[in-house]
Amino acid sequence: MTQAGPPAPFIFVIAGEPSGDALGAALIAALRRRVGDDLRVAGIGGEGMREQGVESLVPLADLAVGGLVEVLPRAPLILRHIRAAAAAILAARPDAVVTIDSSSFTWRIAKSLRRHSERPALIHYVAPMVWAWRAGRAQKMAQWYDRLLALLPFEPPYFERAEMPCSYVGHPVIESGAGAGDAGRFRAAHGIPPEALVLTVLPGSRAGEVTRLMPIFAAALRLVHSRTGDFRVAVPTVQTVAGLVEAGVREWPGAPIVVHDNEAKYDAFAASRAALAASGTVALELAMARVPMAIAYRLNVVTEMLLDRLLRVRQVNLINLILGRELVREHLRDDCTPDKLAATLVTLIQDETVRAAHREGYDAAMRLLGGGGMSPSLKAADAVLETIAARRRQRP
Repeated sequence: MTQAGPPAPFIFVIAGEPSGDALGAALIAALRRRVGDDLRVAGIGGEGMREQGVESLVPLADLAVGGLVEVLPRAPLILRHIRAAAAAILAARPDAVVTIDSSSFTWRIAKSLRRHSERPALIHYVAPMVWAWRAGRAQKMAQWYDRLLALLPFEPPYFERAEMPCSYVGHPVIESGAGAGDAGRFRAAHGIPPEALVLTVLPGSRAGEVTRLMPIFAAALRLVHSRTGDFRVAVPTVQTVAGLVEAGVREWPGAPIVVHDNEAKYDAFAASRAALAASGTVALELAMARVPMAIAYRLNVVTEMLLDRLLRVRQVNLINLILGRELVREHLRDDCTPDKLAATLVTLIQDETVRAAHREGYDAAMRLLGGGGMSPSLKAADAVLETIAARRRQRP
């Protein structure tokens, strides 16, 4: 008689914002490559995870809130979702729960689950920036999680010192296809001549940041237009803020083209001479596409004052952090003004020396992120499956 093998794993994946949803979708796809179609998966996510067969337990738009002050009005709703998620997980009895980033939401679920003896393995994907602020979070994570998956090569030592098992898996931007866009296809689709200047503008994926940044970006683009002449603007967005973005760009110069999917976004990158973006993971996508960029961010005034006191680093852009030097100009807080943004963009458009330095730096950053090796999502999937196997071996 042939002995049956272990049952296919059942994994509950939780993402709290669009960038986490993209990570979750790639992770689920990688898990299926390792396990096959018998993999069972449930969770909380958005468009990407839905395409992988996950019907979200709660709407992602309820959770995608940034900033220390901004989250307060949504706290009762988020707390209800935390309780509902923990109850659903305990009832479903998955082998593992993988929470992705969004610590204000995901960590509370892990903390709730940790109290139960018959709990699943708890894995967190995306290390918190303890090297930037609130170093004590490493010790807290070690109390709640069985394993941490880090995206950046310098992160594991910060958690290993707290006896938190941490694996560097690499950043999924390496496998995103961000560098494989088709400029000709984008220009043909939108009737843009080959010689026309195209800029990409990314105002964010959360309602608060979009609302704050779009008027500043609009004024900056008007100043750029006065100095460079005509251009077209591509504005990639995500479902959670698409309505806000489409309404907000109506008065922008450059006859904005709003795009909603990754293929169109990467085609826009390929067609663009420069980009202006809200600070976040998109900086890595732009770097992979070798698009010279300026980064901007504004938060609630009170949140910015608190962060000024708490931050241990003065830079937030991932390219700068990976390289250990300032390459990408960061327009944060009071430096996020139309005049300053326009000046940086004009330099990125016109100065070939600056443009070449950006491209060389981006290539170096991609090499440091593990370009050319096993895909980060497969590494993450292997780590999740290893953790599940170890837990199964521990059970009587």
